[in-house]
Amino acid sequence: MNIPYGPILVVEDVPNIQELLAVTLRFKGYPVVTASNGQEALERISEEYPSLVVTDILMPRMDGFALAQTLRTDPKTNQIPVIFLSATYVTPEDKDFALSLGAVHFLEKPVDTEELLLTIAEVLTQDPVTAPPPLGEKEFYQGYRERLESKLKHKNTQITRTERLLKTLPDEQKPAFEALLIEARSHREEIQRELDDLYRIISKQ
Repeated sequence: MNIPYGPILVVEDVPNIQELLAVTLRFKGYPVVTASNGQEALERISEEYPSLVVTDILMPRMDGFALAQTLRTDPKTNQIPVIFLSATYVTPEDKDFALSLGAVHFLEKPVDTEELLLTIAEVLTQDPVTAPPPLGEKEFYQGYRERLESKLKHKNTQITRTERLLKTLPDEQKPAFEALLIEARSHREEIQRELDDLYRIISKQ
């Protein structure tokens, strides 16, 4: 398969998901480079211009929302198409905000492989779409803050429910929910860190 364009950049912080996406795309003949967060993604892009960015949203250091906004506000990268993947940011408001950042598609995890491959093929074979102007800084930070605060509230509720449930479950059922609780707490810490960083940025404006 002769690919006449740059590699697909897969941005995902969970190693096994990153590997699965990369292997799946390479198996179909696509050149692929990977990054574990938005900051790494920007470094990869500075080394080799990608034809497409496929990115998770909830990631450390720089998440998918901030990555997309950074790409869209830079004339050198504002035409790179972005596909969002997420298991955490899946409300209609999350999707609307993602698309307002210029994303061409939003796919929920767990990702349907056929749907992903079809979407990527469509994006790479269609004529480039002129992206709308990027969100202004104030508009971006407001929408970004609302999404993070909403997600933090949801995670806190989820954790409280799981902790309450664990007290009533028989021992054989507890391990699965304990694993869910660990993952939810990890996500909460990540969201809180991103929110704290955002508050610091807003306070300096």
